[in-house]
Amino acid sequence: MPIEISEHGPHIVVVTIENQPRRNAMSRAMLGEIAALWDRLENSACRCVVITGAGDRAFTSGADLSGDLSAGPEMARMVNRALLKNSTFSRPIVAAVNGDCIAGGIELLLSTDIRAAVPAARFGLTEVKWSIYPFGGATVKLIHQIGYVHAMDLLLTGKLIDAQAAERINLVNLVLPPDRLMRWALETAEAIAANSPSAVQAVKQQISASIADYAQSREALEQELGDRVRASPHFKEGIAAFLEKRPPNYS
Repeated sequence: MPIEISEHGPHIVVVTIENQPRRNAMSRAMLGEIAALWDRLENSACRCVVITGAGDRAFTSGADLSGDLSAGPEMARMVNRALLKNSTFSRPIVAAVNGDCIAGGIELLLSTDIRAAVPAARFGLTEVKWSIYPFGGATVKLIHQIGYVHAMDLLLTGKLIDAQAAERINLVNLVLPPDRLMRWALETAEAIAANSPSAVQAVKQQISASIADYAQSREALEQELGDRVRASPHFKEGIAAFLEKRPPNYS
């Protein structure tokens, strides 16, 4: 399965993004699986989620641009739920960033609560390079999480930063060797799961709701701006350049 689900004890669910030939890029079907998973976990014994990528190259490189690129309201709602952009979720999420975390990968990361990465991981919001608007929440959540100047640096340049830089700007909590990453993630999840689930979920629900309320208040403008970028003459060139692995020409 592209999204692998396993259990670590009675209260911890491990989610692994599996699409290694495409650096764990997420198709619309995979995002649909993730969206449905959050709904299931809200009505389960789960007390904490650990999310990671398969292999050692990528956490996820974001959306699979070789597939469906539609962005109508129904598709937007599904993607938004998958990325927990503007809806609540009461279970804490620990991210074990095992490799590159790019574009929509960052937006998925922004939905997590505690994060560690391996030294080789790279982070970046490359959408502007390919004439894509970052629909998944980066424009409304990143500034709150890492501050204005760091967020704008990533959003406007499209550059990649290494794990040490991500730690310095508080995009991740810490950097760990690969052989310690999952052990740390599971131990962190175990510590959370050992606490009162009523108290933990109440804390997460309040913080999640405050983020969701703000994101929802920006959603109409977000959709308008995304549609404007998609309708521009640059969008077709950006996607073509990405798929052809060449620099885009926006002249």
